[in-house]
Amino acid sequence: MSRIEKIGDATLYLGDCREILPTLGKVDAVVTDPPYGIGFAAQPTRYQRANGMKAQTWDDQRPLDVVDQIVAAHERVIIWGGNYFDLRPTRGWLIWTKTGNAPSMADLEMAWTSMDMNSRRFEKSVKSASREKDLQNGAHPSQKPLALMEWCLGFVPGPGAVLDPFMGSGTTGVACVNLNRAFIGIEREPAYFDIACRRIEEAYRQPRLFDEPSAKPVQQSLLDGVDG
Repeated sequence: MSRIEKIGDATLYLGDCREILPTLGKVDAVVTDPPYGIGFAAQPTRYQRANGMKAQTWDDQRPLDVVDQIVAAHERVIIWGGNYFDLRPTRGWLIWTKTGNAPSMADLEMAWTSMDMNSRRFEKSVKSASREKDLQNGAHPSQKPLALMEWCLGFVPGPGAVLDPFMGSGTTGVACVNLNRAFIGIEREPAYFDIACRRIEEAYRQPRLFDEPSAKPVQQSLLDGVDG
């Protein structure tokens, strides 16, 4: 562990989550987007290359041990890319439908949840989502839309802290700030850690949309961001 930043109700760790997780207490929920192990980072798109993104290796392997540890230790868990991991059956899948996606890319992404609930779908076009990526400032190549992560948090309501051991550029943390949730984030890459710190600090400077944590997902949010 080489660095800890405290920003509002967010505690951010720069380091390997395998080393940091055993030092943390139990949290209210885990919402995370671990590497899928599909080599996505090794093949940046033409648009990403034009914005200075180079091939990386962080997505070459799946962190199977960490995901198993998270699921075993916490009752409420949302794991994006859960279909790439050997997790117990669930009926509570969360689906991001990427309307207007390029033929070479998947039309959707799936999040495994530990909750016994009906599966739900969120629609947001890749074009619309890309406006959030802040590419000029080196955002993470697999960064999820902020609206998507806010939607996810609605399925794990409560005042307790939310943990993301694969924080990346901090979108889950920003969503927690917007919904008045305490956040714990872990990221091992210094460049992405710095971006997460900046984004979360900027989020705290903005007026809060809610005085209290969201009690449950809002039905109309299923269509938020759909391009007409």
